[in-house]
Amino acid sequence: MTVTPVDKMSFEQAMAELEQVVGQLERGDVALEESITLYERGAALKKRCEAKLKEAEEKVAAITLDGDGNPKGLTPVEGL
Repeated sequence: MTVTPVDKMSFEQAMAELEQVVGQLERGDVALEESITLYERGAALKKRCEAKLKEAEEKVAAITLDGDGNPKGLTPVEGL
């Protein structure tokens, strides 16, 4: 089985594997050493997911804010 390096994973790949890791740890059917390895992998996957989310938030902010950090091109929703 080939293990994809965490830093090469998409958000979706990292999240899917993180869910698997959490499931294995919650079941508690792995040896202590393997649990430690899984926990370390899970921590790296969580960090990758957070980084990819931050990246996406920054892209959205760049699209929706002008150079001064003010919203641009947004029209208020009627009734709000």
